[in-house]
Amino acid sequence: MFNRADTTACVMERIAEARPKQLFLIADGPRSDRPGEAEACERARSVAEELVDWDCEVHRHYSETNLGCGHRPASGIDWLFEQVESAIILEDDCVAHPSFFSFCDKMLRRYREDERVMHISGCTYRAEPWDTDDSYFFTRFPACWGWATWRRAWHHFDIHCKDWPRLRETRFLNDITGAPAVADFWGAQFDEATLAPDDLHFWDYQWAFACWANNGLAACPRRNLISNIGWGEGATHTTDANEPSLSLPTFEMASPLKHPPNVLPDPDLNRQYVEEFLLPSALQWQAEKNSSPLKEALKRSLLNPMKRSIRRMIR
Repeated sequence: MFNRADTTACVMERIAEARPKQLFLIADGPRSDRPGEAEACERARSVAEELVDWDCEVHRHYSETNLGCGHRPASGIDWLFEQVESAIILEDDCVAHPSFFSFCDKMLRRYREDERVMHISGCTYRAEPWDTDDSYFFTRFPACWGWATWRRAWHHFDIHCKDWPRLRETRFLNDITGAPAVADFWGAQFDEATLAPDDLHFWDYQWAFACWANNGLAACPRRNLISNIGWGEGATHTTDANEPSLSLPTFEMASPLKHPPNVLPDPDLNRQYVEEFLLPSALQWQAEKNSSPLKEALKRSLLNPMKRSIRRMIR
């Protein structure tokens, strides 16, 4: 959490329904050049603590200074996994369906020792169900709006992507994404992580890199379990209220779970995931990078009807 007490309260109210035995609160500190932000950060922390009305062991990791959208989440999750073997992770604007918690708990237990699985997603970024008869499917793409993982998987995380230069000139990204434009876009994010380590404003691209570099898979639910309410004023990245993946409806995860027969990425759904969420923003990024202002405006107008990709972490 950071400086938004209202969205923090919505997330905490749903957590309170799940009544976890342990709760880890991670907060970034205020920016020194923003009047009133210290008070806003304190309000967010206070409302989170006030909503803990059940028997629960609460752990706090509050930063007095602003570490930013990259280093604060990364260092907070590092701290988290110094203490536990597995965890469910929510940002301060990701409101979970009540069944999200039991889904994650069951999945964390089932795949605890299976190093092929590194990530459990809650958000599908779409209102429609994925075309599968199973409760979830495996993909190469970890979604971080409400998710879960294990210490054994997070151990591979490196915010600076130190292994990227070794893989940069190979077919590593093309083989994973299946789309050169998407590979170029993600490669640029890894370049930034490698070349500008002191001023990083994201961490989730590096987490995807850790999964990809270790052949890790993400389990994605058939239907959406997370609604991101963090759009608009106060958001860092997702300021567009018309973003199609925001404020999505959530659906109950039926029990018992119907598991896929194999721990393998579904090729058809993997390809659809790329085409629906990753390719449009990669093409837009290329237009912004390579075009004149006039051509850029034209290409943007053509891309607007297309769904945009997974967004970075939101304040």
